[in-house]
Amino acid sequence: MDGRGRYLDNIFIERLWLSLKQKAIYLEEIDDGFQAPKVVKNWMAFYNTERLHSALDRRTPDDAYWAGSEKQTAA
Repeated sequence: MDGRGRYLDNIFIERLWLSLKQKAIYLEEIDDGFQAPKVVKNWMAFYNTERLHSALDRRTPDDAYWAGSEKQTAA
């Protein structure tokens, strides 16, 4: 990181970790170290492919990303 915009990056990452902990980790009864990565992986898949985000005009991050890449290839 070059220092520019670093605090904004930190805000987004902290919010992501907070959501992950509150919506997945604290709600699951994780018995061993093998189950924890599965819980995180499943939640991240949900977050990116199913959960609608208000900052993305009620789209999923995957939809917003692929819509943006289609615009770049058409230009």
